[in-house]
Amino acid sequence: MNISQINIKDYYYKLPDEKIAQYPVKNRDESKLLIYNKGNIIQDSFRNIPEYLPADSLLVFNNTRVISARLLFRKESGAWIEVLCLEPLRPSSYESSFSSRGSVEWKCMVGNLKKWKRGILLLPFKTGGRSFVLSALRTAPEGESWRIRFSWEPDDLTFGEVITGAGHLPLPPYIRREDNPEDYIRYQTVYSSVPGSVAAPTAGLHFTENILKTISNSGIKSVEITLHVGAGTFQPVKNNNLLEHKMHHEYYTITEEAIKKILESDGRIIPVGTTSVRTLESIYWLGIRCALGDTERIPGFFTGQWEPYVKSQIITFRESLENLLGYMSLISISRLDASTGLIIVPGYEFKAVRGMITNFHQPGSTLLLLVAAYTGERWKDIYRFAMENGFRFLSYGDTSLLLG
Repeated sequence: MNISQINIKDYYYKLPDEKIAQYPVKNRDESKLLIYNKGNIIQDSFRNIPEYLPADSLLVFNNTRVISARLLFRKESGAWIEVLCLEPLRPSSYESSFSSRGSVEWKCMVGNLKKWKRGILLLPFKTGGRSFVLSALRTAPEGESWRIRFSWEPDDLTFGEVITGAGHLPLPPYIRREDNPEDYIRYQTVYSSVPGSVAAPTAGLHFTENILKTISNSGIKSVEITLHVGAGTFQPVKNNNLLEHKMHHEYYTITEEAIKKILESDGRIIPVGTTSVRTLESIYWLGIRCALGDTERIPGFFTGQWEPYVKSQIITFRESLENLLGYMSLISISRLDASTGLIIVPGYEFKAVRGMITNFHQPGSTLLLLVAAYTGERWKDIYRFAMENGFRFLSYGDTSLLLG
């Protein structure tokens, strides 16, 4: 596959503003569902999705939870500085950072940076009937972002409690309004449990407890993984030459138990959302390294952006996971904490995925490229159908079930 021959302009389509959902539908399962199966396209209500899932399906859910990562500081001059927490630096794990008291350091995006030349920003807030003050000090650049040291007084709160009390939900930039109380419920999946994302895995927003129960009762199995969605998910491909696009990195966790459950399933693996797709395809390439004895680079457990495009498929997905489990046993870990920069574009050969549930994505985005990698040129028919039949697009929009 010649990546340089991919023309990004071929993956743009006209998306009118009125097609971008600014609010969720009244009830999660009232969203529209597009079903693409063996070239045929039909529509239904999401509440009926259990009827369209193959009986041998294994659904893979991303249980990440969106954090109140958007912090708004007001300087004495009246200028507003927006700080968006991206990922923890000290401590470096999400769990340790959220449980820390007193101070932490995070990689952050800073809005209105020109108004923050020096000094400490202060953000008074209240939680649990008590008053606190959050301080932010910009210490060093981190690529295009900044290392920010946060501290707070009194310091008996954890950082997780601090941002819950002081922060705002980071709605996507194309939702042109401030967050409201409803978003704190509806911009989370009903199964979210592990805090860390700055954007929701939106394909999961349509599921209700009743739908999950119906799916389980029908004999369809499921498993959970965790990938913390980063702000880079909204970054469009700005260069027509795809090779010049730097893919964002996202952190994920998958347990030994989850890997074994995937191995036990001989059926069709259907990830819920592109984040689950990316995780499953990434662990395949880690297993390849284990199979090749290339374990010197395994510590850190990172999958590179172009790694699949310079290697050929050597073993099956099952064999890859068996090798990965073997290596995890060798180094005595029961949970894989990893990160991925993998980009999935047309021409990519999927190793794990035999279907996916996904919303409708921005023109020219890496998420749309992923969909096109799975459906081929039929992505244009899928999106045309959605446009002509009143589907709502992007995070709070409708969704699709794509089956090969």
